Amino acid sequence: MSDLRTLLDKLTFHDDAGVQKQLVDQLLKVKTRLARVRRKILVLSGKGGVGKSAVTTQLALALARMGKRVGILDADLNGPCVPRMLGLGDQRLTFTLDGAQPPSGPLGIRVASMAFLLDRGEPIRWKGPMDLTPVWLGMMEASVIREFLSDIAWGELDVLLFDLPPGAAADKPPTIANLIPELEGAVVVSIPSEVALEVVKKSVVYARDLGIRILGLVENMSGTRCPHCGDTVHPPGNGAARLAEELGIPLCARIPLDPDLARSLDRGIPLPEEHAVSQLFMGFARKL
Repeated sequence: MSDLRTLLDKLTFHDDAGVQKQLVDQLLKVKTRLARVRRKILVLSGKGGVGKSAVTTQLALALARMGKRVGILDADLNGPCVPRMLGLGDQRLTFTLDGAQPPSGPLGIRVASMAFLLDRGEPIRWKGPMDLTPVWLGMMEASVIREFLSDIAWGELDVLLFDLPPGAAADKPPTIANLIPELEGAVVVSIPSEVALEVVKKSVVYARDLGIRILGLVENMSGTRCPHCGDTVHPPGNGAARLAEELGIPLCARIPLDPDLARSLDRGIPLPEEHAVSQLFMGFARKL
């Protein structure tokens, strides 16, 4: 019996470094920071390459045009691109006694991103677990996201959008959902591809199993808008509408491929409010 007690004592976790207390304190800071944010919304897909960051930035612009105070947490640590899409590629976080101040972009949109901590154009490469590296894996990602949430001084916001990384059907939704008090729900992004829709369906089911409410589905790259006449040609079939009906979620918007939007995202200069694509996102924002 004494040998068993000795073995159990060795297996017992002793928090000599106070890690557990640090984690609890950090989570309390997250709760305090986000208490000043009215709505917290995830933008996810589970499928890479569907344009989540583009949807996030354009939705943020639409909400800001409606008079909302908006922020974006770019949670894609390995491929952050929200800053460039909003013309903030050369900005940095400003560190104050109150916390890290996120740069403000067009229409006052506040952005936190790993891009603000890396040199622009720095190659993403894995140097090894003990080396300083811009590649983040597993628990490292969770820790960095937790740091962002606890240290960023967002101030008063009406909406905070979380742009999740590609393939976020596994660990990111539960990690972030567990960190965010009073999460409003998630917007799901797909494209008109049966392959993408299959993955998105799994993501929706998975998110619901985690208790995340699905606010709506966006079909991105939904056909092509002609730059000359302005008409949109949609691909055959209507998979996103069928999926939305099957899952009982609203299809909030169908966003076409548009050369103006592509140039806008590359240059970091928002499309004018009267542009057809901007109006589609305004309609989407009103539904939310």
